[in-house]
Amino acid sequence: MLFPTHLVAAALVGRATTLSSRWLVVGAALPDLVDKPLGMVGVVELYHSIGHSAILLIVALPLARHSRVGAAAAVGWGSHLLLDALHVVVNGRPGDALFVGWPVVVPSDPLGIPPGSFVLHYLWTPSFFLEVGVWLVLGAVLLEDRIVGR
Repeated sequence: MLFPTHLVAAALVGRATTLSSRWLVVGAALPDLVDKPLGMVGVVELYHSIGHSAILLIVALPLARHSRVGAAAAVGWGSHLLLDALHVVVNGRPGDALFVGWPVVVPSDPLGIPPGSFVLHYLWTPSFFLEVGVWLVLGAVLLEDRIVGR
């Protein structure tokens, strides 16, 4: 999934729950804000590594139990991982969903292209259309808000 779609999806979760949309969006942004720079400078080989690892449950669960802000951030982070895993499965690469097990498990042949090149590769894939659906839901929500006058 593209970075903005993670943020939109988190905001939509905020609309459907009592969790803070702001902290859901922060949590949803964290995996890419951690992993993309590390991958670009060569600290890690994958763009789905530290921030996309389920090992962070060790941090996320206590935060979620501690406060509503922590819960929102943890749910946002989890939504990012879920959407990225769904993205690779829908695109026919279910083995790549193993990124969530990093560093214990690493996909055998991950798609290791930089974020900019990824966008061009991603266009017109099956999950691209799933992503378009997320944006259409956002459009419908915004249109409803405008009609209702919120």
